[in-house]
Amino acid sequence: MKYYSIFVMVLILLTGCTKTLTIENEVFEKESKIPCKKDCPKITIDVPVAKNIPVVADSINKKILSVLKEILYFGEKPSDAKDYNNLTDSFIASYEEMHRKFPSETFGWEATVKGNVEYQSDQILNIKLDHYTFTGGAHGYQGYRSLIFNPNTGKTIFCDELFKNENEFKAFAEKEFRSKYKIPAQVNINATGLMFEKDTFQLPQNIFYTDEGLLLYYNSYEAASYADGPKEILFPYEKISKYLIYQ
Repeated sequence: MKYYSIFVMVLILLTGCTKTLTIENEVFEKESKIPCKKDCPKITIDVPVAKNIPVVADSINKKILSVLKEILYFGEKPSDAKDYNNLTDSFIASYEEMHRKFPSETFGWEATVKGNVEYQSDQILNIKLDHYTFTGGAHGYQGYRSLIFNPNTGKTIFCDELFKNENEFKAFAEKEFRSKYKIPAQVNINATGLMFEKDTFQLPQNIFYTDEGLLLYYNSYEAASYADGPKEILFPYEKISKYLIYQ
């Protein structure tokens, strides 16, 4: 009876210590203090932050911050910001430095990021980052970024790790892509104005798990010109389950 009581107490303690990974959005904003009449430079980051399981959350949060440093930097190399407050400070500081050098040519700088949990299961945690930046020129740049994690370890799952045989899936996806965008099988993939590197179909840098299926998403410039916009194709899971490792 004594050993049984100890076992029950240990079980209760272990159950009480069990935690579930939680994702909560946090917002970070900063505006330039340089006076302006309109289109005042501003950066807003509304980003998912993992919590409650330190090792897992730390891995996820570091990856998200690392990617945003690549997206939002201005200059020769990404920011060395240690957190999101540093990142917003860095963006505004870059604007203010440019404004001092070229006061009549810098206006309307903007950066916005809206992140969300696009999909979550026992095997997959997919974070979607919708980002827009404008730092001068004819237009800004808007795009989506997919970050896929193992929710139990926090480690990144890269696109080439999603498939049992990536080449087999790529061959299947190319046939479906050509069918959707009316590109005959006998012509080169870029014959209708696309911009695939080396005129060869490739899977996109961003693949999203969604409630409707697996989405292949090509941002502007990845497969077509800015004017032609992004390209995408959605595969219901039942149609491609034989190719997938994670579902």
